[in-house]
This record gives sequence, C-alpha cells and structure tokens, in this order.
Amino acid sequence: MVDFLKNLGRDESGATAIEYGLIAALIFFAMVGAVQAFGEGAIDMWTDITTAVVTATGA
Repeated sequence: MVDFLKNLGRDESGATAIEYGLIAALIFFAMVGAVQAFGEGAIDMWTDITTAVVTATGA
C-alpha cells in the first residue's frame, strides 16, 4: 500500500489533462464574458433604435 501511494505521488500522467482542462475553462469563461458584453451592447442598441422610432412616429 505504501509503494502504491509513493508511485501515485510521483505519477504525472494526469497533469497534462488537468492543464488542458484549466485552459479550456479559462477560454470558456472568456467567451462567456465576451458574449455577455456583446449581448448587453446589442440590447442597448435595439433600445436606442426603438426609442428613436417611437419618437419619430409620435406613437
């Protein structure tokens, strides 16, 4: 059992997978932030357009 734990502590075969997982998570969160920022900008743009149309038509 002690030998198994020592070997497990020296085993680095899963380290690359964990690193790729962390990179993927970072990319995912960056994409979520970008989409959220774009979405808010798009909503603001359409609100401005709606306001301009309502003002122009007097409705």
